[in-house]
Amino acid sequence: MKILSFIIQKEFKQIFRNKGMLPIIFIMPLIQLIILSNAATFDIKNIKFSYIDNDHTSYSRNLISKFDASKYFHVITDFPNENAANSAMLNGDIDVVLEIPQHFERDLTKDKYTNLSVTINAIDGAAAGVESVYINQIIQSYNKQIKVKLMQSNDTQITPLNITTIPSFWYNKTLNYKTFMVPGILVLLVTMITLFLSGMNIVREKEIGTLEQINVTPIKKSQFIIGKLFPFWVIGLGLLSIGLIIAKVLFNVPIIGNLGLMYLYTSIYILVILGIGLFISNFTDTQQQAMFISWFFMVIFILMSGLFTPIESMPKWAQIITEFNPIKYFVQVMRMVMLKGSGIIDILPQLLKTILYALIMNGLAVWSYKKTN
Repeated sequence: MKILSFIIQKEFKQIFRNKGMLPIIFIMPLIQLIILSNAATFDIKNIKFSYIDNDHTSYSRNLISKFDASKYFHVITDFPNENAANSAMLNGDIDVVLEIPQHFERDLTKDKYTNLSVTINAIDGAAAGVESVYINQIIQSYNKQIKVKLMQSNDTQITPLNITTIPSFWYNKTLNYKTFMVPGILVLLVTMITLFLSGMNIVREKEIGTLEQINVTPIKKSQFIIGKLFPFWVIGLGLLSIGLIIAKVLFNVPIIGNLGLMYLYTSIYILVILGIGLFISNFTDTQQQAMFISWFFMVIFILMSGLFTPIESMPKWAQIITEFNPIKYFVQVMRMVMLKGSGIIDILPQLLKTILYALIMNGLAVWSYKKTN
């Protein structure tokens, strides 16, 4: 036990003696959390909007004012014809063109029906889909306004049948995208720091020659590995704690579930990442090699974790691969516990898979570590 305690103290001293490493471990992840949480959003604003008004009536001007008042659209200009609008879209000056036909007001008041032409720059398909939803919402709102106006102008006692949908948004009542993203970004930062530090730690011992000296001592393999990884396990939990404080204070992300359950799962998850990092370090000779391989797996894990893209939208083969992605389970658990208040029974499938993952990866890491080189 004394030997293990000595190794742990040695690792903590090495970490805190390295003045250049401390900001990387503690300051940079928090800055990344703040920046990424504010920058990562699927809300599309300042859409460059233009129009072709072939009617020039109060009805058409009223419709255009609806877009001008929206926080999502920025009305650039109007165009005299379709060719001018198409040329501007080709140059990237505008994103959306709304064409109002001739006799727009007359058709609405007499025939109660008309068509609008909308052209959207769909190079970014996801953005175009969101823009289409925004446009439809404004037109539907305008449509309701016209219906009320026409009813008031006609002497009729007929009351139209009106069905109103009242939505109820669970777990994110304000539809704040930060509430969805912050738990996932926190997972990302905890994973990055623990993976990179553990991946480069033993390799650094190889580079400076101290690993050979340790190998000839009577220190057991298990003592050495636990002593090397324990400080990073503590650092990972510390980063989670600071991140949760920032999430609550700065972004007002609700933490409905049990914090003890969150720390229980995180403590096991970090063991998975430390095992992966140690496994990588056993097969690399330089810190650059360890960093490159860690980044390789990190990018795949992030993109296939459900953090940015729903797993259900991925191809079938990709969904199968995500079953072996530890970040996927951590993202799910963080969102379930923080936003839904899920209990241990709810996260039991993720917990059991993570425990199995931790046993396998640390077993492989210990097995692949050669004490005598």
